[in-house]
Amino acid sequence: MRVRRFGALIGAGMALSLALSACGSDTEKTNAKTVVEKAKADKKLTIGIKFDQPALGLKKPDGTFEGFDVDVAKYVAKQLGVPESGITFKETTSANRESFLGGGQVDLIFATYSITEARKAQVTFGGPYYVAHQDTMVQVSENGIAKPEDLKGKKLCKAAGSNSFRRITEGPPDGKLNIKGVTLVDASSYSDCVAKLKAGALDAVSTDDLILAGFANQQKGSFKVINAPFTDEKYGIGIKKGDKETCEAVNKAVQQMYTDGTAKTLLEKHFAGTGLKLVTTAPQMEGCA
Repeated sequence: MRVRRFGALIGAGMALSLALSACGSDTEKTNAKTVVEKAKADKKLTIGIKFDQPALGLKKPDGTFEGFDVDVAKYVAKQLGVPESGITFKETTSANRESFLGGGQVDLIFATYSITEARKAQVTFGGPYYVAHQDTMVQVSENGIAKPEDLKGKKLCKAAGSNSFRRITEGPPDGKLNIKGVTLVDASSYSDCVAKLKAGALDAVSTDDLILAGFANQQKGSFKVINAPFTDEKYGIGIKKGDKETCEAVNKAVQQMYTDGTAKTLLEKHFAGTGLKLVTTAPQMEGCA
């Protein structure tokens, strides 16, 4: 009996060891794939988007998603061989984009993700798929802020994980204007910024014009964009650092999107009537370093 029991234990141990070894091999194999290879093999991708930005990335009450970033993501995924039914959208905030890519929680990110030199150290960027411009939004009754310099002595929103406030309060190379006397008010996201602006807890929200136009259009009569842009914000597609193959495939898809007229259609679909001057020609790709 003891011999049989001992033999059974050895057999069980060997089986467990083989199972763990097999699992490890599968994991290593999966981790070794590029996103392009995963797309071809699985016909599935997990894509990070914002859930709270009207006209860009918004989760609707019925659980579906809409916006320019969402539609661009669907187009690019299709070019990589993944149908819309194979996409899982995961909420991605300004604060967690790098960690989500590095940790494998998402395969790609389309989330108003401006390409910067600092971010390039952590992320490989495809695109840009659009070049937005930083502007400022205020309450519709506000007449004292007509240009960025008028923010001196005002309360400005500082959204977690975003660099937009630095363009105003810091000088080059990270900033742009270096305006002194601005009071920064912390917020968890740009939707939180907008809520605080509406409540009078701050005087202005400054970030990409597409983001601001979406919020202003969603709550007509509450806000206005001052139309005083002062930066170029290159919206990139976030890819895990070093995945050059996927970056090149994504860039090809973006260029095709402009060539076949899809980009123009999508921009007009989401931003027509907002007062923005939409650019419908393909931006210069950044490269895949």
